[in-house]
Amino acid sequence: MKEKMQCLPGQHVLPPLPYEYDALAPVIDDRTLHLHHDIHHKKYVDDLNATEIALAAARVRGDFKFINYYENALAFNGSGDILHSIYWTIMTPRDTGGSPGPVTADFISRCFGGMAPFKAQFLAAAAGVEGSGWCCLCYNPIYKSLVILQCEKHQNLTQWSAVPILVCDVWEHAYYLQFQNRRADFIAAWWELINWPEIERRIINAI
Repeated sequence: MKEKMQCLPGQHVLPPLPYEYDALAPVIDDRTLHLHHDIHHKKYVDDLNATEIALAAARVRGDFKFINYYENALAFNGSGDILHSIYWTIMTPRDTGGSPGPVTADFISRCFGGMAPFKAQFLAAAAGVEGSGWCCLCYNPIYKSLVILQCEKHQNLTQWSAVPILVCDVWEHAYYLQFQNRRADFIAAWWELINWPEIERRIINAI
């Protein structure tokens, strides 16, 4: 039986990393991972909790004069928390990520014409994000297909109902300590960290 849903405001917690802070080196060193996870991701979680608590209080008062601020904060911080929580799990130390599973490989073949064109499109889309943001491979249950989306602001530029499967963070804090402004170099190196069994699991759960 499914666990009863709890809609209690302000209950989100920062998920622990599934590996040690130096496990993704040399692509992502421990300094970057500490900064990214312990500070940047935690800020999304803290601000999401604060926003939910403030909204709950506003409902009690019946006072929605700051509703636009709260709704933007809910989208921004909730999206930041969700995407980062996925990001940590779809990476693994180099040479341990395996290869695309049968379901993943079939979808990639049907939706992109094979792994080579899929990889080329994903790397180009990630490098081409204007400013800061994400590149996301998503499963859209309406179209029953995979789609690559650029998320310049992670609460925008989505397709409704799309489920994030593989996400690459191209905000500068994700790579700048090591790669400076060489985003394309970071993305090419990051590709070697993909945890393909986790991608397979996420696609199977989404379809």
